[in-house]
Amino acid sequence: MPTSSQPAQSGFIWPIRVYYEDTDAAGVVFYANYLRFFERARTEWLRELGYEQDELRAREGVMFVVRRVEIDYLAAARFNERLNVHTRLTRIGGASMAFDQELVREADGELCCRGTVKVGCIDAAGEALRPTRIPPRLLADIRRTVAE
Repeated sequence: MPTSSQPAQSGFIWPIRVYYEDTDAAGVVFYANYLRFFERARTEWLRELGYEQDELRAREGVMFVVRRVEIDYLAAARFNERLNVHTRLTRIGGASMAFDQELVREADGELCCRGTVKVGCIDAAGEALRPTRIPPRLLADIRRTVAE
């Protein structure tokens, strides 16, 4: 489990370590787990802003879902390596956000993968899970953080 977070000029950085359960038989991170690392970093970014996803659902009736992902795998990450997930908000709309994310090996700075993730805000209360606007206070906090 990560022990610290560090906001960066170019976004948010979240450190992780590769566990055995993250790898395939060759000790290389299984391709789908890179998406899990990206998800954790976006969750920690929200937490850094003062928002918990379960509280957003309970209090505001909204949750975020991934709408689209593009990912490039560039270098293998391996068991027990320390990695940093760099997360940068690139676009925010009334009901959606887009992020550029990169996974960088801490030891040598090598870029292991990069991706673009688009998320949408949906109404968690209804069964249809329809798009809805990002709550105004959260939207204002995100915009304020990006402007800093």
